[in-house]
Amino acid sequence: MIKSNAASVEFRDVTKVYGKSPVPAVNNVSLFVEAGKLVTLLGPSGCGKTTTLRMIAGLEMATRGHILIGGADVTHLPATDRDVSMVFQSYALFPHMTVNENVEYGLKFSGFAKREIGDRARAGLELVGLGGYGNRLPSELSGGQQQRVAVARALVLEPQVLLFDEPLSNLDAKLRRRVREEIRDIQTKLGLTVVYVTHDQEEALAVSDRIIVMNNAVIAQDGTPRELYDAPADAFVADFIGEANIFDCEIASVDGQLANVRLGGFETQLDARGMRPGPAKLAVRPSRIQIRTVGAPSTIPGRLDKVTYVGSDLEFMIGTEFGEVFAVSSDVDAPFVPGQDVGVGFAARGPVLIRA
Repeated sequence: MIKSNAASVEFRDVTKVYGKSPVPAVNNVSLFVEAGKLVTLLGPSGCGKTTTLRMIAGLEMATRGHILIGGADVTHLPATDRDVSMVFQSYALFPHMTVNENVEYGLKFSGFAKREIGDRARAGLELVGLGGYGNRLPSELSGGQQQRVAVARALVLEPQVLLFDEPLSNLDAKLRRRVREEIRDIQTKLGLTVVYVTHDQEEALAVSDRIIVMNNAVIAQDGTPRELYDAPADAFVADFIGEANIFDCEIASVDGQLANVRLGGFETQLDARGMRPGPAKLAVRPSRIQIRTVGAPSTIPGRLDKVTYVGSDLEFMIGTEFGEVFAVSSDVDAPFVPGQDVGVGFAARGPVLIRA
């Protein structure tokens, strides 16, 4: 039976510099991953997320700062002395070994008796839905099955922390959805501490308890998937976590928690988010823009430049006085056509103020 030894992970002002480079790969990062939670490091290539993951594993050493696992300082410990397992993007399975032998490999160096090694390997394969596949070679498995073997190999070691480095990038879209659900189910069932790296925002939203968005070697925002989607901290997070329309606006005045906002000739009240009167930006998700008839209350005049049917949705490009607007509607039978004049409105939970 596989059990969880879940432990917290903490970074205290951690910096990583490679060689004599003047630009840190990770710059003064502090974070906390609660035991038993799945936290995703999300960001574009080169933002520092993989370096952060490798420092947790001990595959890279911090230049400055402290790394703690389960409250114990592991900053200077090598990978072999950290109770951490990692699932790599490439799966890293031995092609000449059977599935059983791949899963048993790490256990053979951990001091377990032969019988217990076999029992753990079988339990691990059952857990990932591959019971009965033990005698096959990796080449006889699909990509998704190979990824599950890699997960089983990591799980049987019962690590304090399980790390995933872009685990689904080699799979097609439909298979990615299925495998990410399986990973999330296993994590929840066992109460594992998981740190998960991806550049795919949909994947991050689907699997995470929390998401840490990184940009240019620092943390841009840390929060739940809904917090990041509904209340991005800045234009980078708004545009990276799902698509967003970003508009220049003006905060005319602030009354308590409410800001009076002007967008061209349109005025509305929004959560001030601690901002003061002056230039700002407005972020609006495409699905939270509403297309109405011309002259409808609380709308901005616009003209449909493009209407595209994409199966489950209609996509619209709308020209307005403050720029082009991208909108999405699930009403695929909506009677809108290119060239049509419309009113552009916002859903109640639509626009969010962000700093200019």
